[in-house]
Amino acid sequence: MLAVYRLTLLQLSGRWRLAIMTILATLPVFLSVITMRDGTAMTLIEFENVVLSGILAGSIAPLVVLAIAAAAFGNELDDRTLANLTLSPVPRWRIALPKLLGTITVAAPFILLSGFLVAYIAFLGDARAAIAITVSALVGVAMYASMFVWLGLVSAQAIGIGLLYIVLWEGFFSGFVSGVRLLSIRYYAIALMHGIDARQFASGGALSPSAAIVVSLLVFGGFLLLSVRRLRRMDVP
Repeated sequence: MLAVYRLTLLQLSGRWRLAIMTILATLPVFLSVITMRDGTAMTLIEFENVVLSGILAGSIAPLVVLAIAAAAFGNELDDRTLANLTLSPVPRWRIALPKLLGTITVAAPFILLSGFLVAYIAFLGDARAAIAITVSALVGVAMYASMFVWLGLVSAQAIGIGLLYIVLWEGFFSGFVSGVRLLSIRYYAIALMHGIDARQFASGGALSPSAAIVVSLLVFGGFLLLSVRRLRRMDVP
C-alpha cells in the first residue's frame, strides 16, 4: 500500500497541475477580500450562498479534486501500467485505497488553505467559523475524490463527465431544485459546516450534523467500494 501511495503522490504532483490548482484555490480568497473591502458587502447568508456554497464547495473544490483524481488511475491506464498492479497478488482495496488517499493528500491542502483564509478574512479570525469551514472543506474533498477516482476508472472521458456533473448537478440543479440538494456533495459539506458552527451559519433547512456525517461516510465508502469492484472486474490491457 505504501508503495502505491508514494507512486500516486509522484504521479499527481506535476508542476503545471499544482500551479493551476494554486490559481483556482486563490479565487475564493480574492473574492472574499474584494467583498470585505466593498462598501456594499454581502450579508452573511449571501456570503454563504455565493462564496462558501456556490464557489468554494460547489465549484473550486470539485474542479481541483477532479483535475487530480481523474489522473489517479488515468495515468496508469494511459501508460498501461495498471496491469502490473492488478496482476500482482494484492487485494484490490490495497490498490484503490492508497490511490484515493494520495488524491486527497495532493488536493486537500489547496482547498483547506483556501477555506481557512476565506474564513479568517470574512469572519475576522473567528476560530470556530474557521474550523467549521475547514472541516467541511476536507469532508467535501474526500467525497469528491472518492467519486472522481471511481469515475477515472470507469471512463476515459472522466474530465468531461466530471465537468458536466459539476456544472449541471452541483451548480445548476442543486441550486434551483430543492430535492436535488439531497443528492449533492456540496449540500452535505455545507450541512456539516452548519452543525459545527450554528452561531454564524443558520440551519436553513440543512441536514442535521449527524445525518450529514452518516451520508458523507456512505458517499465516501460507497464510491471506494465501487472502485474496488471495478478493479476486480475490469479487463486491463
